[in-house]
Amino acid sequence: MGFWLDIAAFALKATLIVVAVGALAALMARLTRRDSGSAREIEVRSLNERYEQMRDELDAEILDKKQRRALAKARKREAKARTGGEPGKRIFVLGFKGDVMASTVKNLAREIDAVLTVARPEQDEVVLRLHSPGGTVTGYGLGAAELSRLLDRKIKVTVSVDQVAASGGYMMACAGDAIVAAPFALIGSIGVVAQVPNLHRLLKKNDIDYEELTAGEFKRSVSMLGEITPAGREHFLGKIEDTHAVFKTFVAERRTGVDLAKVANGDVWLATEALGLGLVDALSTSDELLFRLKDEARLFEVKTAARRTLLQQVLGRLGFEGASAFGPLGAIRASSLI
Repeated sequence: MGFWLDIAAFALKATLIVVAVGALAALMARLTRRDSGSAREIEVRSLNERYEQMRDELDAEILDKKQRRALAKARKREAKARTGGEPGKRIFVLGFKGDVMASTVKNLAREIDAVLTVARPEQDEVVLRLHSPGGTVTGYGLGAAELSRLLDRKIKVTVSVDQVAASGGYMMACAGDAIVAAPFALIGSIGVVAQVPNLHRLLKKNDIDYEELTAGEFKRSVSMLGEITPAGREHFLGKIEDTHAVFKTFVAERRTGVDLAKVANGDVWLATEALGLGLVDALSTSDELLFRLKDEARLFEVKTAARRTLLQQVLGRLGFEGASAFGPLGAIRASSLI
C-alpha cells in the first residue's frame, strides 16, 4: 500500500510541476506579446542637447575649474539671447533604411505624421538619412509619395545619403528638395529589372505536365512553370519599359537639368561623379551636415520605436532596462533608428 501511495504522491508532484511550468510559459508569452494595432510609438530626442552633453564632458576633462566657470557664464548669456523673441528654425531628422520590399515605409509615414502635426510651413525643415539599394516599384513609389506630403505643405526636405541610394532608393531621394551624399556613396541605378526563373523545360524533360488556366490574354504573361511565349515576353518587357519611362519622368521633374540620356541607363556612380551629373547637390556625410546645422537650428531626431511590452516595463522599473541576460527576450528595448 505504501508503494502505491509513493507513486501517487510522485505523480501529483510531477503534475503540479508541469502545470506550474505551463502557467509560467503562458504568463511569459502574454507579457512578451506585443499589443495589436498600435505596436509602435514615436520617440523624439534633441540632437542639440546631445552635442552639448558631449561638449560638456570634454570640457570637464580639458579645462580647469576657473575656465569652466567662465565658459559656463558665457554660454548662459548666449542661450539667454537666443531664447528671446520668436522660436528659431527647427529641423526634424528622420531615418529610412530600405530593404527590397521597402518594409519600413509605414514607420516613415508615422514619423511624417508626427512632424506634420507641429511643423511650420516655410520655416521648419526635414533631413532624411536614407540608405537603400532599391526594391519594389510599389514600395518605393509609396515612400516617395509619403515624402511628397512634406513638400506639399511647404516643408523643405533634404535627403542625406551616406552609403547608397540606388534604383527605388534614388527615386525616394528625388522626392526631396536637395540631395547631399558622402563622397563614396553609390548613386543612381535609374532602371528597372525583373528576374523570373523558368522551370518549364525541366518539367517537360521529366514528362511533368503543368497547366495554368487564366481568363485574359495577359493575365500571366510570364510564368515560373509554364512556357514563356514570344508574345508573353514582349508584353512583359513592355511593362518594364513603361515603368522605366515613369521613373525617368519622375527624375526629370525633380532633378531639372539632368541629362536623362546619360544617367537613366541603369548605371551607378560614386557621389563625386554624381555631383557633376546633377544627380546630387552637394558632398557631405550626414554627420557633418547635422553638425553644421546645429548652430543655426534646433535639431530633433524623430524615430519609430517598438512599444514596450508589460514585461519590459516591469523589468525597466526593476532596473533591468537594456539587460541582455534574458535569453530569447534579448535587449529590453528595440529601436528602428538608423
